[in-house]
Amino acid sequence: MSASTPVQSTSIKQRARRTFLQAGATLLVSLLTHGVARSAQFIAVRVWPAPDYTRITLENDSKLKATHFLIKDPHRLVVDIEGVDLDLQLKSLIAKIDSNDPYISQVRIAQNRPGVVRLVFDLKDEIHPQVFSLEPVGEYQHRLIFDLYPANARDPIAELLQKKISPAPSEEKKKSNTENKVPREEEAPTNFNRMVTIAIDPGHGGEDPGAVGKGGSYEKNVVLSIARRLKAKLEQIPNVRVMLTRDGDYFVPLQVRVQKARKVQADLFVSIHADAFVEPTARGSSVFALSEKGASSTAARWLANKENAADLIGGINIKTKNQHLASVLLDLSTTAQINDSLKLAKSVLFEIGNINKLHKAQVEQAGFAVLKAPDIPSILVETAFISNPEEEAKLTDNTYQDQMAEALSNGIRKYLIKNPTLAHRKLT
Repeated sequence: MSASTPVQSTSIKQRARRTFLQAGATLLVSLLTHGVARSAQFIAVRVWPAPDYTRITLENDSKLKATHFLIKDPHRLVVDIEGVDLDLQLKSLIAKIDSNDPYISQVRIAQNRPGVVRLVFDLKDEIHPQVFSLEPVGEYQHRLIFDLYPANARDPIAELLQKKISPAPSEEKKKSNTENKVPREEEAPTNFNRMVTIAIDPGHGGEDPGAVGKGGSYEKNVVLSIARRLKAKLEQIPNVRVMLTRDGDYFVPLQVRVQKARKVQADLFVSIHADAFVEPTARGSSVFALSEKGASSTAARWLANKENAADLIGGINIKTKNQHLASVLLDLSTTAQINDSLKLAKSVLFEIGNINKLHKAQVEQAGFAVLKAPDIPSILVETAFISNPEEEAKLTDNTYQDQMAEALSNGIRKYLIKNPTLAHRKLT
């Protein structure tokens, strides 16, 4: 074999060099497009301050990894978020911290190092933070959640005791209060010889808007307004005090609603909602109690499943969810509790029928998680269909809200009059 000429040798070297450069360029492009992670994009930033806790939600297009630690003197929470760059959406968090926030004074945000953003929350007091991620669900994409709980939790019983209980209204005031209200039958006097505690539960809240009407009305806002009106009316009854499971726009997990009622040793639990269905023609009010033997109808089962999914939408930290408590509440739901709940439900349903068409003429039953307090008669009221344009208009009308609150109050009061010895059933 003859040796290569100098020209052939140069040509071979040039081809080898071009091949090497092409391979290097291909590798570089591959690294840039695949090996280097794309920075996550923030979609929305939301803040939900509340007496119970403050929640910060960072919604983004991919799952984020975050680490956090606390610093004392003064109290601060430091959060490092990986795989992100500081942008205008994240910066908007600074302006969203309200001066009246119970736990946060201010927040500072900076690019700590490439691909890592640091948030520093200056705190008003010591907190116990929970930082966790939520998978996409409903209208939401990935969410990174910061829940800031007080180190010293509020005492709900102490708060109830601090509230002034209204004396019995005078005869003149009674007469004034009945003007321009729905006519009602002659009533027996209300005179409880013991303190009665009622837990009113406005459904949904915060990250969980509930159903949304065609006109843009949110279920969470409508039911909170009705609940506040109902609270005011019930507190006019001597020896009655009322606890709201939420008194603002924030999310409360289903089992926490039940826990709150049990902590104040509530005698009754009333959860308020505004129904929705795929067909806008569905209408009417309904009242539900818990069932031991399955739902009373397919519609009741469907509704219970929908309401029980509130925790997924609202967002709970599954690492801290008390599975044992959930099973206890399920197993200890007693026949006596359900029977008392049915009595309360019938009394309320009758009163609601005086102001609105009933979706069903009888009380329905299903496995609503929020009704599973084993020792408290509990009902869930669907005040109307917010998905029906006509009923949505009612639900956002002050007069109808007041009429609904009045009907609920009458039903509760008449139940208590007929069942004066039904005290809180303490579990042994």
